[in-house]
Amino acid sequence: MKRDADYRDLGIDCRGGAKTARPAGFAIVSAALVATFLWVISWYRDTAVEIASIWWRSDTFAHGLVVLPIFAWLVWRKREALSPLALVPAPVMLIALVPAGIAWLVAELISASAPAHFSLALILVFSVIAVIGWRLARVLAFPLLFLFFGVPAGEFLLPVLMKYTADFTVLALRATGVPVYQEGLHFVVPNGRWSVVEACSGLRYLAASLMIGALYAYLNYTSLKRRLLFMLVALIVPIVANWIRAYITVMIGYQFGSEFVQGFIHIVYGWVFFGVVIFLMFMIGARWKENAGPTQSADREQAVSGRRQWLALVPTALATAFFPMVLSQIQQPVEPFHVALDVPAAQDGWQPLDGVEHTYRPAFKGHRGEMFQAYRRTDGAVVGLYVAYYASQSKGQELVMHGNSLDGAEGSGWRRNRTGEGRLSVGEVRWAGLRRGGERLELWSWYWIDGRIVSNDYLAKALLAADLLTGQPDDSALIVVTVPMGESEASGQAIAETFVRQHAAVIEATLLAAEARR
Repeated sequence: MKRDADYRDLGIDCRGGAKTARPAGFAIVSAALVATFLWVISWYRDTAVEIASIWWRSDTFAHGLVVLPIFAWLVWRKREALSPLALVPAPVMLIALVPAGIAWLVAELISASAPAHFSLALILVFSVIAVIGWRLARVLAFPLLFLFFGVPAGEFLLPVLMKYTADFTVLALRATGVPVYQEGLHFVVPNGRWSVVEACSGLRYLAASLMIGALYAYLNYTSLKRRLLFMLVALIVPIVANWIRAYITVMIGYQFGSEFVQGFIHIVYGWVFFGVVIFLMFMIGARWKENAGPTQSADREQAVSGRRQWLALVPTALATAFFPMVLSQIQQPVEPFHVALDVPAAQDGWQPLDGVEHTYRPAFKGHRGEMFQAYRRTDGAVVGLYVAYYASQSKGQELVMHGNSLDGAEGSGWRRNRTGEGRLSVGEVRWAGLRRGGERLELWSWYWIDGRIVSNDYLAKALLAADLLTGQPDDSALIVVTVPMGESEASGQAIAETFVRQHAAVIEATLLAAEARR
């Protein structure tokens, strides 16, 4: 007669007959994680490569390069807690996996990069939970959540961060007695001009600080309250520190000349300053460090036989692969083609102004055709009309995509210094002021999406997605009206309003004719 312990070693409890799962061991858990990662990334490789390329080329999201190594280290730190637990797949995660897959599919169809990247992170995390089970996933809760720091998102914050950085810098300069004239994101001090560009927004510091702050809070605190408070510090400190950095940069330039802080020194100073701020933040956080409590022993789950365990993984594997296969059937390559745009005929009081150099062109790429025409009114007012036409849109050839901007095309010298919203006879539009040396332009722009006038990027993307999913044509255009800046903004708007009111019908006819010819 064998002892009870002998039966337990065989996976049988002699007291109740219930079969219990054997511990998986850290090596098996690691193998399951690696296999799941490889399976998901092999199916979503284009999205994964896109994320990795952003990590590599973008200073803002370069911190993503260390997310996977840190994830692996965090898993290794949990090896003792993972070893006693068993792999018990959780196919119920299909409830979450399927919506994430649908979100990824839609995002890829409409070429919405940020939602596609976030959806892939969800698919990866949900697949891991489905494979290893709830008990193991609870132990790895923070490492799995840490993976979301690898999603390159947050560029929508750039305009807000840039605005507040410029406003704080100007306020601080005036408070310390430096005369300054501000024009949007640009400001002038007695010995030079300064601009707050994307690199000065502080987004790169904010993204890195949040990731480092989350890791620090997890490793040094046990209470949720302290972790959340430190995350709040990690959110506020880099924003304020970037404001101070911008102010100090301008002050150094004011005292010693702007060339002193340009180029390499400017970049190095920024990261050194950020490093000092993070170090001080850690020193403060260390005062409230908590010791980890005693580790509780894990109870064993009820067993799943080897064959049933593998069968439980089949739905997860099929669901993961389903959406990329659907995308490959829906998204067919489109041969390049060109759409010819007619020049809208000049209306009452206006004459086409031929031979005028196209000095301003927005940085919009991937269009199927474009057109520029200058017009002069009898009283001498000049207006420029630019149209970029999009059709059969796909990744890299979209009306609304990363990189498309109302800033002047590269090398043109035009830069936006003011932005806002406006209203013309066609509806709500976007307004901007541009500068190139001593030249200034006002511009009004809007999207035309199969007859609908839109000025918001998100609404435009939603309408294009709806057209795509319902099988409607995705023909659309960017329309920009430019007016050389006069003595007042009101005069420029009055000229633009008159031109648009008189030419809206012929511009619409031009776009409809291009759509019909296609």
